[in-house]
Amino acid sequence: MTTAQTQELDVQPTPLALLLLGREADPRSERGVECPGDLPSPSDPDLVARARAAKEKLGDKVFVLGHHYQRDEVIQFADVTGDSFKLARDAAARPEAEYIVFCGVHFMAESADILTSDDQKVVLPDLAAGCSMADMATAEQVAECWDVLTEAGVAEQVVPVSYMNSSADIKAFTGKHGGTICTSSNAERALNWAFEQGEKVLFLPDQHLGRNTAVRDLGMSLEDCVVYNPHRPNGGLSAEELRAAKMILWRGHCSVHGRFSLDSVDDVRERIPGVNVLVHPECKHEVVAAADQVGSTEYIIKALEAAPAGSKWAIGTELNLVRRLANRFAADDKEIVFLDKTVCFCSTMNRIDLPHLVWTLESLAEGTLVNRIEVDRETEAFAKLALERMLALP
Repeated sequence: MTTAQTQELDVQPTPLALLLLGREADPRSERGVECPGDLPSPSDPDLVARARAAKEKLGDKVFVLGHHYQRDEVIQFADVTGDSFKLARDAAARPEAEYIVFCGVHFMAESADILTSDDQKVVLPDLAAGCSMADMATAEQVAECWDVLTEAGVAEQVVPVSYMNSSADIKAFTGKHGGTICTSSNAERALNWAFEQGEKVLFLPDQHLGRNTAVRDLGMSLEDCVVYNPHRPNGGLSAEELRAAKMILWRGHCSVHGRFSLDSVDDVRERIPGVNVLVHPECKHEVVAAADQVGSTEYIIKALEAAPAGSKWAIGTELNLVRRLANRFAADDKEIVFLDKTVCFCSTMNRIDLPHLVWTLESLAEGTLVNRIEVDRETEAFAKLALERMLALP
């Protein structure tokens, strides 16, 4: 893509693609890209046996968490599976485990470190397993945004609500400014609480979850929402626009859920008559509006569990999970397909593979702590405050 094209599309040149490929390092980044030590070869026929042996050697000292979007080769070694917040709470409920191996992405491991005890050590098998959405809001950018809100005279009216898919720094900002965290399951409750505290909400970092919850669940209009673009002066918004808005949405999105389109919905309905379209609320508003059902990852799983035999479903979420669910329910004659015809895994989630997991478990079994994720005390305190507000939501 040329420079002219990126300017036309309002895309800022960024080294993120190189970071995801592990080819460059950014000293400002909250995560690294290097994996110290020698990884076993992906072609090693003994990888499964090695992982099993190392895990057995560690025994109760290790607790392996597997996010729903992980590869099958990794998920087979998870002691529990779930979404990011459920897994962090599961880790906190296992104080006897010295090592928490989080097969997920960086912000998830941070949340686990925040919620677990000081004696527990959270490990991420590949430090380059970040989240493009979480990386779209840095602490410096959000601080600048708050300055813009202050200059517009609206900061005192604004309550920040941050999605769980955010860095510890953003969670801490939220806690420090009287806000709360939300998940895709409780975003409606979080927004209702926030509007009881103030007149406006700054929703970080996923614009789609914020917009869908405000419009679909709270009955607001699209005109009540404005998008703050951190790459533009003053977020690309005038003081008048900020004063008129109820929802100030950060310009962030999920690289997987953001790819589903209205054409995807129309195409699957044409290809599979009678299909039920079920999508995640991180999808674009027009996709959510056209779907039959909308819900979190856990909602999607439960909906398919309860679905009658012979029913047909097109799922708009990460492909690893969709494929796993399709295989799981095939015997029940439930047809489950990926909403988009183009295959799309979460590239960063897929960085956690069997070689990285084997290297991690064998290192821990030999007494070598690797890839520890540790949040500093001050950040942890304010982030925990925001998480506690979420747990106290009515």
